Amino acid sequence: MLAKNSNLPFIKLHMGRHNSGLNNEQQERYKRNILLDGVGAAGQGKLLDSRVLIVGAGGLGSSAGYYLAAAGIGHIGLVDGDQVDLSNLQRQIMHTTADLGLPKIESARKKITALNPDVQVTGYGQWLDEQNFRELITLYDLVVDGTDNFAARYLINRACVELHKPFVFGGVLGYTGQAMTILPGQGPCLACIFRDLPTREALSGDQLGVLGAVPGIIGAMESAEAIKVILGIGEPLLGRLLTYDALSMQFCTVDVSRDPACPVCGA
Repeated sequence: MLAKNSNLPFIKLHMGRHNSGLNNEQQERYKRNILLDGVGAAGQGKLLDSRVLIVGAGGLGSSAGYYLAAAGIGHIGLVDGDQVDLSNLQRQIMHTTADLGLPKIESARKKITALNPDVQVTGYGQWLDEQNFRELITLYDLVVDGTDNFAARYLINRACVELHKPFVFGGVLGYTGQAMTILPGQGPCLACIFRDLPTREALSGDQLGVLGAVPGIIGAMESAEAIKVILGIGEPLLGRLLTYDALSMQFCTVDVSRDPACPVCGA
């Protein structure tokens, strides 16, 4: 079966703009989506009415942002307080040499709008922190992780559990990457698996490097997971931590369970 409906009732999209149907240009732009079992014109309208927040406009966010924009996600929020640096360009494909010194959200906004003018982009030129994370996340239907540190991921995870928002986790280091989808109330959250906050030094690509293609691959997977959850199709990485190793070109998934003693989602 190509499209299995996951029946995710908690995805409350801001519906209405495209219920009247797609115009001719949209029918042509999204033709390959519309042909898919489980999408169709109605599903494409749902994508156009959805709101996705991408936290981080770097390697993961570049790949995820491009594919979500191309798919027709109607409103993309970008959170990043950094500027484009020369060392970013090895993996952060949304930015170019001409963008050096620009805020990443401005560089990313230009690329997304050039790719698909259907998409509304809201940029937040700041870091996610204890003061703003709930306020930002509550405005969106789903959150995609494009961060490079676990402190930010823990904030996202906590807010998404509290607000009952789906959260697609992605992480990269060296030649490897990981991905998982958190659906609050239906499976484990990030804190069920990674209970203790690792130090930045222990997980930083600044010290160990990152193969540029790896965040591209993981970010594309995150976009696919987000689209599946929005449409309620297929089987998301719920309770399954996917790991990718570029050197051996192998993928593996590990089943993980919700921890009743989890400080975030436990009883």
